Amino acid sequence: MGNPPGEVTLLLAEMKLGHKDALSKLIPLVYKELRRLAGHCLRAERMGHTLQPTALVHEAFLRLVGQDRADWQNHAQFLGVAAQIMRRILVDYARRRHAFKRAGEAVTLDEERFELDAGAWRSEEILAVHEALVRLADLDPQQAGLVEMRYFGGLSLQEAAEALGISERTAMRDWAMAKVWLRGQLGPAKSP
Repeated sequence: MGNPPGEVTLLLAEMKLGHKDALSKLIPLVYKELRRLAGHCLRAERMGHTLQPTALVHEAFLRLVGQDRADWQNHAQFLGVAAQIMRRILVDYARRRHAFKRAGEAVTLDEERFELDAGAWRSEEILAVHEALVRLADLDPQQAGLVEMRYFGGLSLQEAAEALGISERTAMRDWAMAKVWLRGQLGPAKSP
């Protein structure tokens, strides 16, 4: 994670208390991490993609710090919420970009990419995974949160477990079960 999580957590707490200088100290500490998350989200998108990592970071950061009622517990939770916000931004962007396409196109999930490089998606895949996650959240919110943080945020299993406040062992079990469930929802993986 690069920066001392304690320092970020302290600055988040100071922001909640209304200390104005906390935000200016927080930005340089979390910017690289948010940029890493954004880069993960946008890696291998089509050439000429109009949503750039910097724009995604700025939009996500504005939404993160604009949350008046946020009760930031720690650095990992902040990154988890950043992953959720980036997911919303990407889904909205994908919806706008593909509004003209006909509905019902079959989407399959490349499981190798899902496991190793979730940033290399098509917009149709972003929407399909988003819709599947909405259904998964009804069945198991913790699994859905774990997938969201890993798939959309690029967090490691350990980082996602910390953000959710669960053990790494539980995260491993939930991750395995969620992948099986998603495979059933999204169809067979394409061959690499």
